[in-house]
Amino acid sequence: MSRTVSALIANHPAEAPAIGAPDRDWLSYGALRDLSADVASTLHGLGIGRGDRVAIVLPNGPEMATAFFTVAQVATTAPLNPAYREEEYEFYLEDLKAKALIMADDYDGPALPAARKFGVAILRLSFDAAAPAGSFTLSSEQSLGACDTAQPAEDDVALILHTSGTTSRPKIVPLLQSNVYASAQNILESLALTPSDRCLNVMPLFHIHGLIAAVSASLAAGAQISCAPGFNALRFFAQLEEVRPTWYTAVPTMHQAILARADRNAAIIENAGLRFLRSSSASLPAPVMRSLVDTFGAPVIEAYGMTEATHQMCCNPLPPREQKPGSVGVAAGPEVRIADEAEDRLLGAGATGEVVISGPNVTPGYEGNPKANESSFFMAEGKRWFRTGDQGAFDDEGYLSLTGRLKEIINRGGEKISPLEVDAVMLSHPEIAQVVCFAVPHDKLGEEIAAAVVLKEGSSLDERAIRDFTAQHVADFKVPRSVVILEEIPKGATGKIQRIGMAEKLGLTG
Repeated sequence: MSRTVSALIANHPAEAPAIGAPDRDWLSYGALRDLSADVASTLHGLGIGRGDRVAIVLPNGPEMATAFFTVAQVATTAPLNPAYREEEYEFYLEDLKAKALIMADDYDGPALPAARKFGVAILRLSFDAAAPAGSFTLSSEQSLGACDTAQPAEDDVALILHTSGTTSRPKIVPLLQSNVYASAQNILESLALTPSDRCLNVMPLFHIHGLIAAVSASLAAGAQISCAPGFNALRFFAQLEEVRPTWYTAVPTMHQAILARADRNAAIIENAGLRFLRSSSASLPAPVMRSLVDTFGAPVIEAYGMTEATHQMCCNPLPPREQKPGSVGVAAGPEVRIADEAEDRLLGAGATGEVVISGPNVTPGYEGNPKANESSFFMAEGKRWFRTGDQGAFDDEGYLSLTGRLKEIINRGGEKISPLEVDAVMLSHPEIAQVVCFAVPHDKLGEEIAAAVVLKEGSSLDERAIRDFTAQHVADFKVPRSVVILEEIPKGATGKIQRIGMAEKLGLTG
């Protein structure tokens, strides 16, 4: 059988439950396969097929999960953040060369004028809340002519996501059908998922974490995935009680919010019966890991992933093997090694250096960015290796610990922010002369974004006005939480502005 998204669900019993949601009936695997066939027929009828790019802007929930999973069996999916502003949608839709955009039947937000600006076909998704979770229909007033109606093959692109880079322009990461298949299988195996498992998904489904670790791995296992409408700490325990999952996956900030409300939900926790908890997308502080274990009486499986790896690279193993607080675990799918940070060579046991990976879940390379590919991939020992940009070292038992960050990307609780992208937005203000955005430590998010600004002569801008201006152009999570107005931005010994260390220079680390 081919290693494609379709193959992940091809052989599960038709009557077995697949997709659910709080207060909704379950969609069976047979119904999911039927929905996949219906979506293929509809898209082909509208002139959308193999190789065409379909952006998706939907709220979190079962329809977002099934839209991704069914469209990926026909064309190339590109889920986008529903919180984006109009100009952000304009950038992404143009950069993706999207042929169509799926949105809710009643959606009238900023993605709509952005799509119209570039002639992107609008597909409306409608569903009946009384029907099984995840079932939907697509409609459009437009027909795009002929298309390739062949089923996507292993080397066709199933999913496109943008990742923040060290330039102001986010990079396009194409993930093949075989990448998605391999990563779903890797996660299935590392978590020992079976049809009796049930995942409660609270992760956004425009991120690789939720799409692959929660949805795709569960479906690959013939298990059940209940899709909540996003994460809400106040509703989490009611969902836990209703859904009765065997596991959930989240970012550290979500786990911390759950812990903060654990005492008042002790009875629900006692009856929860979780097999394990999973954490990924940002470093899980060791005390938080220990508190989760003590609170839920279940192992916490911390994993290490990134978009270019179709999510998972390393994972703390299940019992009886040890889960080490502060470690991202052992290699869990791709081969993981340590390389020289400056030269294209692998290092031996015990070395500290750049974490590199090789395997069938790794993207073939950034689209239209030969410079990034040249710096990110190299050949050694007969294999092609991807540089993660993270520094780390393995212990004697093969557990990886990350010891530093080689890239300047800000990781705000799992949300990745390119500081240069925000620089460019802030510099578009006529009264700002210089700006540098950088990471500052945050006790819950890990990192937060801050900015140092030099104003043009005569300007009376204050921090609030600068933040308000920025908020008009980028999603809220990218807006600097603190703005320091300076006469001059500190520079390094060579005269260059250095983002790393800027927080310390400005006294913002306390």
